[in-house]
Amino acid sequence: MTALELDQFLPATFTAPGLSEAEFFELCDKLPDAALVEYTGDGTVVVMPPHTPEESSRTMEMVLELDDWAEAQGQGSVCGPNTGFRFADGSLFCPDASWSDSTRWDEARKPGEHFSIFAPDFVIEVRSPDDKLRALREKMETYLANGVQLGWLIDPMERTVTIYRPAQPPQVLDHPASVEGEGPVSGFVLNLDRILTG
Repeated sequence: MTALELDQFLPATFTAPGLSEAEFFELCDKLPDAALVEYTGDGTVVVMPPHTPEESSRTMEMVLELDDWAEAQGQGSVCGPNTGFRFADGSLFCPDASWSDSTRWDEARKPGEHFSIFAPDFVIEVRSPDDKLRALREKMETYLANGVQLGWLIDPMERTVTIYRPAQPPQVLDHPASVEGEGPVSGFVLNLDRILTG
């Protein structure tokens, strides 16, 4: 199957339970034109098409705002959508933006492992036109189940932000101009003018 033919079928999923880290990397090498490959705890491989310029711009805006805040705080590590995190349930996800406590990360790293088991403290996901909302909601719950302390699901189509916290029902903000961080990212404010438009 050529790259062009593959692109016509994305996003796509297939099942490959029990992949080792080496096998996962081998799979990624075989899908060079996919922008994102994730792996769920039950062995479902999720293959996504490259982001559009509009989607990439939204993501860049979030990462830059979060990074500016982290630099002002003088602590923590900010990552974008190219960073994968392996969780205790076996899944490997790449949040659109994340913040992690640097001390926790240093303690979790193990020599010889590309992906040490680690959950960032805070994650942001932005819904793309191809994303199914149910799958994104399940992904947010998986983040919490694996130790993420705060998650935001931003939906530009519906112009909503859903806040996920451990042991609490999700909170939906309708047409917010901004969203304020709490817990691990207390004091962070994300301006949504450029993220919920376009």
